[in-house]
Amino acid sequence: MFQFPARLAGAAVALTLAAATPAFAQQLELKLMAPAAPGGGWDQTARSMQQALVASGVARSVQVTNVPGAGGSVGIAQFVNGAKGDGNQLMVNGFVMVGALAMNKSPVTLEQVTPIARLTEEIQVIVVPANSPIKTAQDLATAVKTDIAKVTFAGGSAGGVDHVMAALFAAAVGADAKKINYIPFSGGGESLAAILGGKVTAGISGLSEYEGQIKSGKLRAIGVTSEQRIAGSDIPTFKEQGIDLVIANWRSVVAPPGITPEQKKTLSDAVEKMVKSDAWKEILKQKGWEDAYLGGDAFADFLKKEIVRVTDVLKSVGLVKS
Repeated sequence: MFQFPARLAGAAVALTLAAATPAFAQQLELKLMAPAAPGGGWDQTARSMQQALVASGVARSVQVTNVPGAGGSVGIAQFVNGAKGDGNQLMVNGFVMVGALAMNKSPVTLEQVTPIARLTEEIQVIVVPANSPIKTAQDLATAVKTDIAKVTFAGGSAGGVDHVMAALFAAAVGADAKKINYIPFSGGGESLAAILGGKVTAGISGLSEYEGQIKSGKLRAIGVTSEQRIAGSDIPTFKEQGIDLVIANWRSVVAPPGITPEQKKTLSDAVEKMVKSDAWKEILKQKGWEDAYLGGDAFADFLKKEIVRVTDVLKSVGLVKS
C-alpha cells in the first residue's frame, strides 16, 4: 500500500484544518466605533457585536473605540473623514443620530456613509401614573386636542426618539405639533420620578425602561408603537386604538464612504453571519433587544426614509428650520 511521507501528511492535515476554519475569521480584523460614551445603547451594541463576531468565528478580532459628543455628530465626522475607503471599519449608530445631525446642522451626514444593516429595535410606550384619569390613548388624544399646552410629556433629550414620538402623536390626533409641551430629561430616573410624582401628564420611553413599573402597577401603559401587539403583552397598540403611530428606536451599523463593492459585500456578509449566530441570539435574549435585522438595499432605503421622516418632524416642532 502506498503511504504518504510524514511531512506531506502533515501538510494535508493543515490544509484540511484551514479549509474548516471560516474564511472570515482568517481575514477580518475589524475596528468598530461607538460614537458615544461607554455604557449607553450604542456602546452596548458595539461591544455585543464584538463579542458575537469573535465568538461565532466571523472575525479574528474586533477593536471597539468610543468617540462621544453631540448625539454622534463628533463620531460620524471622525469616521467619514478618517476611515474613508477602509474596508475593515464599522460604526454603530441609530435613530438618535438622525435627529442629532439635523439639529446640529452637521456638515457630515448619514448620506455619506455606506449602509450595512439595521440590527435591533426597541418599541416605544406612553405611560401615565396609575391614578391618572387618562385610561386610554384616546383619552390622551382628547386632552391634547382640548388644550395641548396643558399636556406635558416627559422623555429623553430634545430631538431624540421620545421627542419625535410626542410630535408624531400630536400630529396623528390632529393637534398642532409645534405646540407640544415636551420636557426633556437627561436620565431615565429623573423622568420616572417626574411621572410617578404627577409632575407631568405622561412619559415616553422604550418599553423596557418602564416595564418594571408597569408590571408593578405604578404606571399605566396606554399604548405601544408596534404594528401589532407584542407577544405575551396586554398593552394595546396605538393603531388598534385608532391612532396611526408606529415608531421604533432602531440601531444599525454602517461602513465608511469610498469602500469598494467587494469590501461592502464582505462586511455585509460578516454582519449577516453574526446576526444568525447563536452568540448574537443569546445576547439579544439577555439584553431584551428585538431582532430587527435588515440588510442591503432594503436597509439603505429604510435609512433614507427615516432621515426624511425625522427631519420633517423636527421641522414641524421648530427644532430644525425649514
